[in-house]
Amino acid sequence: MEDSFYGFSAVSLRGKEIGMDTFKGKVILVVNTASKCGFTPQYEGLETLYKKYGEKGLMILGFPCNQFGNQEPGSEKDIAEGCLINYGVTFPMFSKVDVNGSNAHPLFRYLKKKLSGFLISRIKWNFTKFLIDRNGIPVKRYSPSTKPENLSGDIEKLIGQLTLHPAPYEPSTTYKYPVVNRL
Repeated sequence: MEDSFYGFSAVSLRGKEIGMDTFKGKVILVVNTASKCGFTPQYEGLETLYKKYGEKGLMILGFPCNQFGNQEPGSEKDIAEGCLINYGVTFPMFSKVDVNGSNAHPLFRYLKKKLSGFLISRIKWNFTKFLIDRNGIPVKRYSPSTKPENLSGDIEKLIGQLTLHPAPYEPSTTYKYPVVNRL
């Protein structure tokens, strides 16, 4: 198993393989989704977060899952149309995946290993969320009942952090103390 978020890839709803390294330097929220779930209206809140913070460095990645009560039975085309028509989703959506069990997508095996849930590591339901910092480090896991709007504080903190690989620092001979860029 990879030991870095950026070492994984997934297939988009359009059938294109996308490496997670595409999102280097972004704050990432990974969500397992479903279109026929009691939490499905969270798509609207996720889209609001994406519109609010997307230009500041947030990327939301949606992964439909049919493992919980057959709540994502449709095809990739059905999922894409439902997300767009019903919730105006513009953030990247991926092909349907399993998040638990022997067929779990490797990305979700990795995320569960890094951020165990309450009592157990398995994902309990749709709309479990994983927040990853700009360096690809998983930092927080949220339950399905956590509304997207309640993530704003954590997202803002991570957006304000620098990556581990900033431009090289050149000490100034003019100032006694270095000037720190606080974004």
